[in-house]
Amino acid sequence: MSNTSPDREELMKALTRRYFFKQAGIGLGGTALSLLLRRDLFAAGAMLPGAPMAGSNSTGPKPAMFPAKAKSVIYLFMAGAPSHLDMLDYKPKLQQFNGDLIPQEFMKGQRFAFIKGVPRLLGSPYNFPKSGKCGAEISELLPHLQEIADDIAIVKSISTTQFNHAPAQIFMNCGFQIIGRPSMGSWLTYGLGSECADLPGFVVLLSGENQPDGGKSCWGSGFLPTVYQGVEFRSQGDPVLYLTNPEGVSPEQRRGSLDALKDLNEMNLKSAGDPEITTRIASYEMAYKMQTSVPDLADIAKEPEHVHKMYGTEPGKKSFANNCLLARRLVERGVRFVQLYHRGWDTHGTNVNGDIVHRLPKLCQETDQAAAALVKDLKQRGLLDSTLVVWGGEFGRTPMNEARDKSKFLGRDHHPRAFTMWMAGGGIKPGMTFGKTDELGYNVVEDPIDIHDMHATILNLMGMDHTKLTYKFQGRDFRLTDISGNVIKKLLA
Repeated sequence: MSNTSPDREELMKALTRRYFFKQAGIGLGGTALSLLLRRDLFAAGAMLPGAPMAGSNSTGPKPAMFPAKAKSVIYLFMAGAPSHLDMLDYKPKLQQFNGDLIPQEFMKGQRFAFIKGVPRLLGSPYNFPKSGKCGAEISELLPHLQEIADDIAIVKSISTTQFNHAPAQIFMNCGFQIIGRPSMGSWLTYGLGSECADLPGFVVLLSGENQPDGGKSCWGSGFLPTVYQGVEFRSQGDPVLYLTNPEGVSPEQRRGSLDALKDLNEMNLKSAGDPEITTRIASYEMAYKMQTSVPDLADIAKEPEHVHKMYGTEPGKKSFANNCLLARRLVERGVRFVQLYHRGWDTHGTNVNGDIVHRLPKLCQETDQAAAALVKDLKQRGLLDSTLVVWGGEFGRTPMNEARDKSKFLGRDHHPRAFTMWMAGGGIKPGMTFGKTDELGYNVVEDPIDIHDMHATILNLMGMDHTKLTYKFQGRDFRLTDISGNVIKKLLA
């Protein structure tokens, strides 16, 4: 038998350890690939009403667990943590004791991001007139929000466990402070799907200085199939990156290439059995549909002049106002979850571009008119009852002046113990103020709630039981609210 005979080759294959591992499917490459692809071995999605079957990547509409009050969510996330004490939680005692050292009992055992020593109290430089029939005290910085005081619920008693931006933003969005968990938008599209066939179920819109500190993990799908992650839209330039066909590629050629890719992916699916391949196929198809649906959707110039005047929009520019109008257009078309991030609220007072006297009014001017217009517009169109609008940041600001490095500019440090959000529509009781902080705005003293309570309430309004919307991953049933959370029933209409 010669060294090159077919029989010898077959014998060597049979005896070669490397070949054995390859045939057995446990070669090093095969093992790594299976760990990356075969998520169905570790994750078998919840077998519950309203939740997809294990391995299902469908984004079509799914039934809620019980009758829902809202069909969609628009979450206005003010990344950087707005100063609630200068906007929505008026404290006359802060005015009275402005400049005094804070009592020692507030400082025992407390950690701050930047404050050192014993800081001085800082009263708000702004007036808080009573607004609407409900008499809500809303800062003069928010004249447009004052106009819709009777349509919103102001929640003043929220706390968090995180006092740095990135973990706090991830916690607020994902229910856990470390990256790797699915975001709330991903959980909702996993549980409920989308009512729009040619747009993603979860859309993200960015404005302000830069990306949120928590990055794309804030709208990631974590261990859920990636079909449920947030898709970034832009209010300037191409609405979605890489959606346009390359120069010289016709729609017919694009369709043909997608069909060929689908055939190849389906062949791979049969051999690998990986649900992520189904996600890949669905993503390519959605991108193809979006080539025609997104440009028309994103063209806000088609809106009437009175709508642009109400929002303060300028078509073609990158702005929070443009994103608010685009959010309304998205929920009109059945998108389940729209999240707007406006970055820049970190007013420490270290310079003129980061204090509560110069910077904070500018941020309010950028956002107040459009946020209020969104609520008004949804109400006029009969969409507010079915759309939940949420506004807020990742934590609050201290009642004390930070005075970092003896800065003369007024600013506040990070404060996780108490902060304020507002909500409207979608089954929320309008014209109410919920919860209370102490006279200095330091601690919650009435109706305390945490991030998991807020998440549980939002899921409830969408017809989902937060304890049953689960996904099994690595042997454990995970959920957005981890192992806690209570629905805030007093907020429900």
